[in-house]
Amino acid sequence: MIDLRSDTVTRPTAGMRRAMAEAEVGDDVLGDDPTVNRLQETVAAMLGKEAGLFVPSGTMANQIAVKTHTRPGDEVICEAGAHVYVYEAGAPAFLSGVQMRPIAGKHGVMDVADVEAAIRPQNVHHPVSRLICLENTHNRAGGTVCPIENIREIRALADRTGLRMHLDGARLWNAHVATGIPLAEYAGYFDSVSVCFSKGLGAPVGSLIAGDGAFIRDARRFRKIFGGGMRQAGILAAAALYAVEHHLRRLGEDHARAGRLAGALSAFDGVDVDLESVQTNILFFSVASGIGSAERIVERLREQGILVLALPPRGIRAVTHLDVEERDIETVIAALPRIFSA
Repeated sequence: MIDLRSDTVTRPTAGMRRAMAEAEVGDDVLGDDPTVNRLQETVAAMLGKEAGLFVPSGTMANQIAVKTHTRPGDEVICEAGAHVYVYEAGAPAFLSGVQMRPIAGKHGVMDVADVEAAIRPQNVHHPVSRLICLENTHNRAGGTVCPIENIREIRALADRTGLRMHLDGARLWNAHVATGIPLAEYAGYFDSVSVCFSKGLGAPVGSLIAGDGAFIRDARRFRKIFGGGMRQAGILAAAALYAVEHHLRRLGEDHARAGRLAGALSAFDGVDVDLESVQTNILFFSVASGIGSAERIVERLREQGILVLALPPRGIRAVTHLDVEERDIETVIAALPRIFSA
């Protein structure tokens, strides 16, 4: 099967498995795992931050950041389709006692004027606007890149109004490769940044939060409270290090393959692809009612050995990644006439 459902379906390569098997380990809760420490130092340096903290998942990374930056009763401003708002099971309210203030953006990008309008005035009746969360690249918008100019404008607003900023950079690697903008330049506008190793980079598990030393000291305590402290985690950190060292530069191949697939899909009547939003490795397309429901198209593709994700009633998502090669994209493109002409 050619699995295009997500870049989370990647499996460790042979080299990564060797690195995991040979990893030097210790007790990371005690700070004694040398491989975890090396990962934290390496990635924090790449992001231009003082310190980093290895955690099991991107959701935990975001939620630790929210918890560290806020107090119960605060409000967090984010884009309406942001992962932290839509796909994290209401965790900001459940774990931190904060509410979200979603703002509709274009291609996942919030206009700075809309962000400013969402900041609450000081009033005993209102929650306190405390944190702005951005996502780059933006999953639900189709892997779109947040323009650095937009980030810069929102940072200036945050500085004027005393708000903190967190970046959900689960796929920041993709934004970096797509634009050539250094990771540290992106991260420099934020008080904290999370990055994921188990999506396009292909590690089996793990994310990292980066920030200044005081932030990471507090975050480490919340990691323990949230159940994210791991003991001999160097086995997992070794996979993440291998991924950063060997798989980062190749992300451009995923972007090119997603663009090629998007172009092929756009040639069919009744298939709508917003080519402007296909900027990295994620593409969304919708099908007209005359072709069939999203679920029916997904089933037809499955019959051809191709897995994609239905977003009912009309939407479908496909994601390119480490385990999808050029010949796989050729196979998918060759199958499309059988799907959309049937």
